[in-house]
Amino acid sequence: MATEVLNQDPRTKPVIIYQMTWSNGGDCLVVKEGIKSAKDLKGKTIALQAYGPHVDYLAKILKDAGVPMNDVNLRWTRDLTGTDQTPAEALFSPDVDAAFVIIPDGLMLTSNGTVGTGAEGSVRGARIMLSTKTANRIIADVYAVRSDFFQTNRQNVEAFVHGLLLATQEMKRLFKNKEKNITAYKALLSASAQILLDSAQATADAEALYGDCEFVEFRGNVKFFGDTKWPRNMNRLVSEIQSAFISIGLLSRTSAIDQAQWDYNNFRSGLVGIDNVEAPRFKSDMVAQVVARKQAMGTLSEGELFRLEINFQPNQKAFSEDLYEQGFNKIVELASTYGGAVITVEGHSDPHKYNRLEKKGATAIELQRTKQAAKNLSINRSIAVRDSVIRFAGNSGVPLDQSQFSVVGHGIMQPKYPRPKTKEQWLSNMRVVFRIIQIEAEDSAFIPLD
Repeated sequence: MATEVLNQDPRTKPVIIYQMTWSNGGDCLVVKEGIKSAKDLKGKTIALQAYGPHVDYLAKILKDAGVPMNDVNLRWTRDLTGTDQTPAEALFSPDVDAAFVIIPDGLMLTSNGTVGTGAEGSVRGARIMLSTKTANRIIADVYAVRSDFFQTNRQNVEAFVHGLLLATQEMKRLFKNKEKNITAYKALLSASAQILLDSAQATADAEALYGDCEFVEFRGNVKFFGDTKWPRNMNRLVSEIQSAFISIGLLSRTSAIDQAQWDYNNFRSGLVGIDNVEAPRFKSDMVAQVVARKQAMGTLSEGELFRLEINFQPNQKAFSEDLYEQGFNKIVELASTYGGAVITVEGHSDPHKYNRLEKKGATAIELQRTKQAAKNLSINRSIAVRDSVIRFAGNSGVPLDQSQFSVVGHGIMQPKYPRPKTKEQWLSNMRVVFRIIQIEAEDSAFIPLD
């Protein structure tokens, strides 16, 4: 938002030198009753801090839901937290439907992350619709320096970045093995609390701050600044954010933002495990249990953020990128952005054959066999589509985490048209639905970050 001002003087033009973290649970969108998914934000009034960290968070969610920025009403606040001029305070107003807040305020507004009761600082009916634990590739926290300083102090800046990498590695090791190094661990928390919160005793808050972000380290910086194919790299985020800001009048034009163009081989000294294969984020068996439970209870739509569907032809088994490139690209984008969400791949079959047998008076065994065959076929189609998407992403240079996907076979149980009367209705029933759902409450489904 400051680029137009900073770029007026070539000396103050910013150079991005390092990505420290992604927000991973520290920021959230709190909504009132009646808002169930991102598309429901259309026409609503949303409170957020002016020139704060959540403007592009909102923009990305709306874009992915297909809702233009000018289709929502923005209620700007002066402060982010701690005063009566904040999004959290604005949510108490009857004409405000949602608010972007930091997680402590979000927990307060929703009675500790459930549903607000109206007591103890909460808003009745309020709930957290989406936090950055799910949308964990939206808010990137980076270091920038003035262009003139970078040009005259490049070696010092490079040493600073290397120092950050080494210190982050040491800090993460300390958090992971805190019981074995409890004295050093407590000293770190106390010093952090003093620096960040002006109180050496606020160690619990300092510890929580660590848990609300994901330190990207060496590999994350290489990916963020150097992987031109990755949907969440720096240049793509800059383009995405500036386009959104222009649409609401915060910028008048796009401006290039420079990066340091480091040779990352210079930073390898002292770092360990930087070439390890990226680990899965989810426990596949636990995700399958969560999804199966939701399916059995008919609650798969709860926690749904976005959905996308593709249709197929009778007896179709292959799903080539030639036919489905546009849809596959959208899934790759959503999977890359909402890395903490589970993506269900749900197959649906047409009930026409079952209806004909039922009309002819087929036995219960025949009908059940037909129903089961349709379910088996829909599961196989879901698997084929999931594998096609993952293969498409890999061929595009964007490897996806298969543990993020869960296949579901509905068979003929949820047709769009229970008694299709036209060819179009018949074909509409034959579909695979991608559903991006939030399962943050199911902590057992996540593999803890190191």
